[in-house]
This record gives sequence, structure tokens and C-alpha cells, in this order.
Amino acid sequence: MPRGRYSLHDPHDHTPLGEEHFHCAPGPSGWRYVSQRTTPSGDPAGSVDLALDDRGRPIRLELHAGDWQVRAGALNGVTWVRTDSTGEHAAENNAPAHACTGTSPAFLVATARLLSLTPASPATRLRLVAFTDPVLAPRTLDQSWTLLKREAHATDNGPLTVDEYQVTALDTGEQHSVHITGDVVLSAPGIELEHLESPPSVFT
Repeated sequence: MPRGRYSLHDPHDHTPLGEEHFHCAPGPSGWRYVSQRTTPSGDPAGSVDLALDDRGRPIRLELHAGDWQVRAGALNGVTWVRTDSTGEHAAENNAPAHACTGTSPAFLVATARLLSLTPASPATRLRLVAFTDPVLAPRTLDQSWTLLKREAHATDNGPLTVDEYQVTALDTGEQHSVHITGDVVLSAPGIELEHLESPPSVFT
């Protein structure tokens, strides 16, 4: 069960946004990721609880940030309920999308799992519902993912396979790289792996 810590920063000006302390593990029915987020000063900033089925679809997502909460899952596309702490502004919505995304590294692993690309795969387009900080406001976006290469790197615990993806935002054409090994993100815009207590899980 990988357990560790990511540092988060603004991908444009590198302003520190805090840290995400996580643990994750595959299971008989899929994969689960749980994390607690903190501000740069160490105060609690929210949480992520994401569960995927064995095909990489989000069967349960619960996000907390500030006074807002989102619960979502794959139902007729993506269906979610967003509410404030009082419950006065609860609203249910649905979008014809494949999955969810956001600032947590969990969503990069989840998208890679959903697509199951190989280096020979063509660029694959998908629609995502992004829940944006700091109030988890939803917006729908389209991306294209390509697995550029898959390389094995020698480590003290044996070879570590690293996948390098190219992700393109289809509304702006902006491209960036994402490096993933197993169920851990090594690097991505705004994300750095700072500490890992055990090796990443290997998906079969």
C-alpha cells in the first residue's frame, strides 16, 4: 500500500499551495485513494476519497475543500452532488463525461487507469468533469492523452516502470507531461512527489 506526500504548487508561477498526504491500494474490485490536504502553513485544507472499479471508472468520489463537499460517481456519465456546510446550496448535476478530475494527483492515476493506453495507442480523447479549488466548482473539459513511452528504471527494489504521458487541453491546445509509475505520480504540472514510504502498486 503506497503511502506518501505530494507537494502542490501553482503550475504557472510556482506559488506553494500546500501538501497532500495520501495512501492508496488496488483491491479485488478496483483501486482506492485517500488523502488529507494541508495549506502551506500546515492547516487542514480538505480531503479526497476516490474509488475506481476494475475498469478504471469512478464508482465513488468524495471531495472536501473549505466549506464545500462533492460526492460523485459514474452514473449516466458523471453524476454529482455539490453542497455547502449548511446544506442550503445542495445541487445535483450530471454531465455526459467519462470521469472526474481536479488538482489531486489521484485523478491523473485514475485517468491513466481508465484509458489503459500502450505506447502504440493513438491519442485518445475524453471528457472530464473538473472540480476546481477553492469551492469545488464543476466545469466540463476535453483532453487528449497519449502514452509517449514506457521505460524501466533500475531501483534497489527491482525495475520500476515509468509511463510518460502527453496531455493536451483541447480548448487551448496547451500540452504538458505526466510521469506515472503504478499508482503514484512522479511529476506533473503543479505536483511533485516528495516522499514515498513503500513502492508503488503494480496493476495487472
